[in-house]
Amino acid sequence: MADPLSATFRKPFNAQLTALRIRMLDLVATSAWDDLLRAEHDRAFVVAGATKADLLSDLAEAVEKAVGQGTTFDTFKKDFRGIVDKHGWHGWTGEGTKRGEEWRMRVIYQTNLRTSYMAGRYAQLIDGNYPFWVYRHGGSLEPRPQHLAWDGLILPSNHPFWATHFPPNDWGCSCRVFGARSREGARRLGGKPELVLEEGWDSVVPRTGTPAGIGKGWDYAPGASIADLVNSLVRKFEQWPEPVGRAFLASLPDDLRAVFEQALRQSGGRS
Repeated sequence: MADPLSATFRKPFNAQLTALRIRMLDLVATSAWDDLLRAEHDRAFVVAGATKADLLSDLAEAVEKAVGQGTTFDTFKKDFRGIVDKHGWHGWTGEGTKRGEEWRMRVIYQTNLRTSYMAGRYAQLIDGNYPFWVYRHGGSLEPRPQHLAWDGLILPSNHPFWATHFPPNDWGCSCRVFGARSREGARRLGGKPELVLEEGWDSVVPRTGTPAGIGKGWDYAPGASIADLVNSLVRKFEQWPEPVGRAFLASLPDDLRAVFEQALRQSGGRS
């Protein structure tokens, strides 16, 4: 069944690409999906079970292609299978059955598209200095009841809710957040002024170690720890006179300069 929001998440923008490329500066070998948790993912690229540097590098390039070029899941599957065959990677979770392999490839594809998309959105919301943020359910065909209950929730941008509940909030979650200048503006974005947080919304469920409705390891805001860096790389350079911009580039470490120059080339900006 098609992802109802796949087209949206396949439309890359500068902040999303920059957030992804910051992650790609550190390719981390892991054996399990929870070897890295929460904000550790903001600065590292992982594929659980991929432990060889050249394999992980090729997988990162395939993900960057999916995000940067907005390629479809079918294209990513072909790239993924080619990489697996090239490196002789066996024993990865899902391998061996058509259904299992389809599930694993979709998880890698969707998770990277959605986390990079929302990391970019977080940077945009911070850059826009919106006083109110609005939680919107993504429209999944099989919605999670708790996520649906938050649809239309309007809260100040500095409310502690966003530190743990900024989406995605679990595997496959397609919820989003929008910024508004006023409560009336939030209402026009689908916000519901009458909706309030239930008492105990931040109580931790022992089984998952996260609040109700949040998957294990998803109780963080993707991109929050690098939002200022993303905005520095994307926004400030475009606003500065060219000599100042070039001086800024020259002051960056080589790896960050390469990340920013890639983002500029992608957008057609100066380099």
